[in-house]
Amino acid sequence: MRKRTSIYKGRRKWIRHSIKKKGGLSRQLGIPEKDNIPVTLLKKIKAAPVGSTVSNPTKTGKRKIKVTKKLKKRATLALTLKRLSLKRRKKR
Repeated sequence: MRKRTSIYKGRRKWIRHSIKKKGGLSRQLGIPEKDNIPVTLLKKIKAAPVGSTVSNPTKTGKRKIKVTKKLKKRATLALTLKRLSLKRRKKR
C-alpha cells in the first residue's frame, strides 16, 4: 500500500489525490467528456446555494441541474484547475 504524504510534503501531487473518478462532473452535468464544460455554467453552480436548481445558460448538457454539495466541490475544483492551466500557459 502506498503511504500518503502530508499536505506540506506532497504539494505537487495534490491534484492526483483530489480527483477520484475521471469524468464525474461531466456525467453529473450530462456533457460528454470530450467537450469542454462552459465556465459560465461552473460559475453559476459555484454561486448557487446547495439544494437549489440552476438553469443551464448554454445549449450543452442538462437544462436544469440540482446543486449538491459534491457538485459544488467538483465545479470549484474544475475552475481552479482551469485557472492553473492558464497560469502555466502565460509563464511559457
